[in-house]
Amino acid sequence: MEPTYANVVVTGASSGLGRALALWFAKRGARVYAAARRAEMLTSLRAEAAGGPGQVVPVPLDVSQTDTVVQTLRALDDDAAGGIDLVVANAGVGGMLNGQRAEWPAIQAMLQVNVLGATATLSALAPRMAQRRKGHLVGISSIAAWIVIPRFAVYGASKLYLQTYCAGLRMDLAPAGVRVTCINPGFVKSEMTADNRFPMPFLLETADAADRMGRAILRGDARFAFPWQIALLTRFGSLLPSWVLSRAMGRPSGSRSGSAQ
Repeated sequence: MEPTYANVVVTGASSGLGRALALWFAKRGARVYAAARRAEMLTSLRAEAAGGPGQVVPVPLDVSQTDTVVQTLRALDDDAAGGIDLVVANAGVGGMLNGQRAEWPAIQAMLQVNVLGATATLSALAPRMAQRRKGHLVGISSIAAWIVIPRFAVYGASKLYLQTYCAGLRMDLAPAGVRVTCINPGFVKSEMTADNRFPMPFLLETADAADRMGRAILRGDARFAFPWQIALLTRFGSLLPSWVLSRAMGRPSGSRSGSAQ
């Protein structure tokens, strides 16, 4: 029997996968605390979920402000009947940063969200869930964690960190009955991928990707990578010489980054 979640937190819920996941759980009766920086997008998300079996509660939040993240999630946990059941650390910054030209502020901004922000999101309620002996934590990593390619050193490293953190957190929390899932999506239509100028094989529609992720969460998968075709290609690609990957991705170009909060 699949678990049910009464109270869910999803970060990066203003657009893309985060927004789709928030709707996915709301349609299944959950009270979803949708967190993101863009409050106006959260208002429209709440309206979109209105009239369904669940509801969306907008939570304006910048995950780069890690102390605020911890305080906010604990306040939500205090207010939610029975506490928060599920936390999905989805907020992330993506894009290319060419090591020849990338300045520290851009690198720092990506790491602040993808590493520190995600860690704060997942760690905020971990001790409380362990005490209650129930709960589920989900980190949204990426297929990029599995392969090193030009101009994605910072992004790939940040997602590899999150994958490793989830694996260790799973070991720590399993004896207390708390689930931890790491999801590694391939290419999904979103604001983050809209400006990509390289091939994106097996590109998925956002709703399709969110449905796959939601079902993996309900199953309690420890790890879930999709679609299987790009997961297989990425595993194979990681064995190739670096010059082959560099040629496949084209010559390095200028720095660029985008946000998916």
